Amino acid sequence: MPGSNLTRTALLLASLSLAGGAALAAPASPFIAMAGTWSGGGVLSTTDGQQEQLRCRAAYDVDGAGDQLRLNLTCASASYKFDLASEVEYRGGAIRGSWTEASRNASGTLSGRAAGDHVEAAARGDSFSANLSLTTRGGRQMVSIQPQGTNVTSVSLALNRR
Repeated sequence: MPGSNLTRTALLLASLSLAGGAALAAPASPFIAMAGTWSGGGVLSTTDGQQEQLRCRAAYDVDGAGDQLRLNLTCASASYKFDLASEVEYRGGAIRGSWTEASRNASGTLSGRAAGDHVEAAARGDSFSANLSLTTRGGRQMVSIQPQGTNVTSVSLALNRR
């Protein structure tokens, strides 16, 4: 039947174009947009309702393909200082890596998801855990951290590319 050949041909073309579109739409690494040096500030909130202003500097070293990231983040307020380093790998939407915090001698693992300009991750260690959310748009980056089990309840940062 001529109609069924036309239908099969249309289905074949449709499936080929969908397969080609899926290959072209492979997720790009969000790390590429993060590369460079950033600075800014934010607010650290504590369990007793206090808030302190933070000043921060961040450096993101990204490999050429964008699937490896090395981060150094230093933030300080009147009462707090943290010096965070991490190495993270991106593979098909998933991120995985390790982190260390020098001033508290803490370390652990990092895992989560990344899509487009947004990263959602969980940091876990023996004495510390936190959820974090990071969005990078152009020269601006918003970071939100919710620690568990400490007197710090949240950290919100706005960083600008330098």
